[in-house]
Amino acid sequence: MDLLKQSGESLAGRISYLELGPFDALEIDPAHLETLWVRGGFPRSFLAESDLSSLTWRRNFVRTYLERDISQFAPRIPAETLRRFWTMLAHNQAQVLNAANLASGLAVDGKTVAGYLDLLVDLLLVRRLPAWHRNVGKRLVKAPKVYVRDSGIAHALLGIRDKETLLGHPVVGQTWESFVIESLIVAAPSETEAHYYRTSNGTELDLLLTLPGGELWAIEVKRTMAPKVERGFHSACADLNPWKRFYVYPGTERFPLDDRTEAVSVVELANALRAIG
Repeated sequence: MDLLKQSGESLAGRISYLELGPFDALEIDPAHLETLWVRGGFPRSFLAESDLSSLTWRRNFVRTYLERDISQFAPRIPAETLRRFWTMLAHNQAQVLNAANLASGLAVDGKTVAGYLDLLVDLLLVRRLPAWHRNVGKRLVKAPKVYVRDSGIAHALLGIRDKETLLGHPVVGQTWESFVIESLIVAAPSETEAHYYRTSNGTELDLLLTLPGGELWAIEVKRTMAPKVERGFHSACADLNPWKRFYVYPGTERFPLDDRTEAVSVVELANALRAIG
């Protein structure tokens, strides 16, 4: 953005954008996947000599963004208010957006919350995962899910120092789900559409990927070493009839859970998606 401001022309039609994100699951040694989850993918955080050094870097990153970078785009937003909002999103990783609750917690109105969220999404700090909206004859939840895109930044906002602290924290399952979903979306072909699916009676799929050729992949994410397909997953698949079905878990082995669903690691599924592109 700074570079564009220095140009005397709009460059319309003569510019393209390439999003360079932090390290992802396919750019590291698979043996360090848990470190990537805990510390996030920013190089100085991931490669830090200790967990404390990593956390210190991420805290400084958050502070710099709030006090310097964000003020360039939204000078009227108090840094402390935005920090609270960002932290609230981290507490609600992979949850359906409840703008009314967020507004109440910040003592602002819903329109203001929407503006804060738009800002963090535009700055690539937060992802808004839309709900599946096509007509399947069901009453569908329409609000998006939201999560902090870099898991390490989310953990820094929550004061989580290391893996041991994370494993004992109530948000552990949600932050693992967010980490896996972000990894898979990044690995998918560029024209892939990503959604989640939830009906009003609670039937849910964590991630639906519509690939460029039209194939629909249904993906469930759980941090358990004993993956088991629940009834809600079967119900959602019956509604949508996806081409492929996967259950992403923290292990490394690939094996069938039923005649159509496979348990896989995030690295293996990300590799499969990257190969399509």
